[in-house]
Amino acid sequence: MNSRVKMMVVTTSACLLVLLVLGAHLGKSADQEGAYRQLAVYTEVLHRIKSEYVEEPDLKSVTLGAVNGMLESIDPFASYLNAEQYKEYIKKKEAHKADLGLVLSKRFGYLGVVAALPGSPAAKAGLSTGDMVESIKGVATRDMPLAYAELLLKGDAGSTIELSVMRVRRPEPHKITLARSVLAFPAMASQMMPDQVGYLRPQGLSQGRVDEVAAAVNSMTKQGAKRILLDLRYCAVGSPEDGVALANLFLDKGLISYVQGQKVSRQDFQANPAKAVTRLPLAVLTNRGTASGAEVAAAALLDSQRAELVGERTYGDASIRRAVAMDDGSAVILSVAKYYSPSGKAIQDTGVTPPNLVAELDAQLEADEDSETKPDSPETPKKLEDDPLVKKAIELLARKS
Repeated sequence: MNSRVKMMVVTTSACLLVLLVLGAHLGKSADQEGAYRQLAVYTEVLHRIKSEYVEEPDLKSVTLGAVNGMLESIDPFASYLNAEQYKEYIKKKEAHKADLGLVLSKRFGYLGVVAALPGSPAAKAGLSTGDMVESIKGVATRDMPLAYAELLLKGDAGSTIELSVMRVRRPEPHKITLARSVLAFPAMASQMMPDQVGYLRPQGLSQGRVDEVAAAVNSMTKQGAKRILLDLRYCAVGSPEDGVALANLFLDKGLISYVQGQKVSRQDFQANPAKAVTRLPLAVLTNRGTASGAEVAAAALLDSQRAELVGERTYGDASIRRAVAMDDGSAVILSVAKYYSPSGKAIQDTGVTPPNLVAELDAQLEADEDSETKPDSPETPKKLEDDPLVKKAIELLARKS
């Protein structure tokens, strides 16, 4: 079977399965009958493929492609692992501490980069939001389970791994070799800017980072800060709970977020006035690499009208994920509940869109003829005052004086 025909078969199967899942999800009583009809259609298509296609197809591959396509269509962070893969996943997921520093999701069947942890091997190679990983160690990532791909990227410190990547400005695939390292969480950036603006860039929300933000805000207030600028660009590490805690530093009342799922009862997260540290005017910067906890914080501060949001729409990732074991030993890892903004929007579905949209200049690394990279990445130092998003945020903060 040639690749084009395989793609058509997989795509058709995926579409049919999506219809089935949507019908089952939305349906009760009469609607369930429609879901069964979709199952009948899918079964007939498989029968026609098997009996009438020009050659005997690999129905196992067809079904696997359909399952992965179905999962991606409803949850870009979901994975289906067969019994062997799931057993390996359970055994090895905590075995290796060294990694490349990539936050990934599925996009168009391949691995899409949500963000690269600053200072990580991936960031130093110039990988950034929007790039795609076409293959890992020569194995195509199309229809590769996300959880299994993440497992392959881990290994011993100093060991190398070859990736084929497609970058935003260079869509043709090219190979890079990266050395795994034990990731060091980047230090938080903070400084006093002109006009008494305190600038904070957490660069992630794990490992006690919210407490560091609180301490920095208090320190800047003592230094005379009259306004706070919170930079959440490329902030994709940290749980939604960390985002709730971050928002609470700037909110002394009201709903911050809530989580809810089909089998998960709604749980509200209200601001605790004892944890708020400042009422100074606030602006928040976001971009397409802002994800998970940072999105929860941004959504809460926007909906409460506590902060001016400036930048780009965030990635869309805030949920509770669990592995659901199947009877044959396989498993589906998927979102069982989503985090919502106070206004009721599912953050994973819609992201967070700032009212003050400002496109960020792409800072992609270009490779020269020797496959060496040039120092032109999102981490490249530059004068903050010249950053268009920072300029806009300061302009809006000045109006609140």
